[in-house]
Amino acid sequence: MKTLIISGGIGSGKSVVAAIVRKRGIPVYDCDGRAKALYDEVPGLLETLEDRLGCGLRQKDGSLDRPALAGRIFSDSRAREAVEALLYPALLEDFKAWRASRSERLVALESAVILSKPLFDGIGDVIIWVDAPAKIRLSRVRFRDGLSEDAVLSRMRSQEDLSSRADYIIYNEGTLSDLEVQVGNIIDHL
Repeated sequence: MKTLIISGGIGSGKSVVAAIVRKRGIPVYDCDGRAKALYDEVPGLLETLEDRLGCGLRQKDGSLDRPALAGRIFSDSRAREAVEALLYPALLEDFKAWRASRSERLVALESAVILSKPLFDGIGDVIIWVDAPAKIRLSRVRFRDGLSEDAVLSRMRSQEDLSSRADYIIYNEGTLSDLEVQVGNIIDHL
């Protein structure tokens, strides 16, 4: 079984590319979605995280306060490292179990940061890097998440451009049809 990595910076269109890949019958593991779920599913993960960061990260109902966590990790590199040290091993094991449960010849994994994390080295066979001009990415994220320009720019600066590691680069600055053609060409080639 081959694993296709879909990566790129915030607002580049990774999720749209992943949706197109899904429409073509290829299952996609959504790292962001699964990471959020793991805080609820892995016993003690949230408690350990709060201990390591020295602060509460829960909403009134006891669930993770995601905006508080995001604000912390995008403004404090030590906090980000502490979160990654706890979360990423759990995420890797979760992905491996998910992939082992599949019977398709090709699966995909969508993640903004996987290429910059040595823990995940070797997990993929083919890498697609999704890219778009910074101005477009900024606009997309501000519209999608309702964040300030400074908050989005901070997140953009925290991510590396790892397009040099990609087997394929998709430029997502045109129409959805343009994007579907690019993705289709890659999938057909695989």
